[in-house]
Amino acid sequence: MPQPALKFVAYERVSTARQGRSGLGLDAQRRAIDDFAASRSADVIGRFTEVESGSKDARPELAQALHLAKLTGATLVIAKLDRLSRNAVFLLTLRDSGVRFLAVDMPEANDLTVGIMALVAQQEREAISRRTKEALAAAKARGVKLGNPNGAAALKAAGKGGAALRAAVTANADAHAADLADVLIDIRAQGHETLRAMAGELNRRGILTRRGGRWQVSSVGNLLRRIGRVRGEGS
Repeated sequence: MPQPALKFVAYERVSTARQGRSGLGLDAQRRAIDDFAASRSADVIGRFTEVESGSKDARPELAQALHLAKLTGATLVIAKLDRLSRNAVFLLTLRDSGVRFLAVDMPEANDLTVGIMALVAQQEREAISRRTKEALAAAKARGVKLGNPNGAAALKAAGKGGAALRAAVTANADAHAADLADVLIDIRAQGHETLRAMAGELNRRGILTRRGGRWQVSSVGNLLRRIGRVRGEGS
């Protein structure tokens, strides 16, 4: 049997809105990724371009790229890892995502490489946190009142803990279902009406379950029920 084609999700990045509008640096990144994909006989199934400000930690395009890679089992590809080696947000997000990745300029890089970079970045963050705590302690010693004295009691009264964890798991499952709702609408429009037919089409499109597996009749049924609950259509 022929091996399935590799699937790549491209992630490109520029640092300022001016560079994003001008395309400065993006063409080179795109060429590098496309040439790399061609050399590996891979399909680029998605492309995400981040125009980020140095003062903001939000990376919405990165989040979308990682999400697509998770859904399809694709590999995230970036042009230059060395430019991001000091970007703690990027490294920690990539490290914790569980998504496979490749860097064109450092194709030998792996999870260990990024893990080491992330540890260095984390140490820098912890050093900043430690200095902040020391400054707060010094302020407290001078008589400055810090924080909310009722904070712990408020958290306990709000029922944080196991309930919060369960809510987070449910929210993640609901978000995954919402992401796939339009996909299922398209699949049904193509004439795949039964659970078995929908499962087959999801697998054919390379879309994975939330746990990274293949779709079965039961998992499609569970997905449809969750989409109904998310949309308030009942169970």
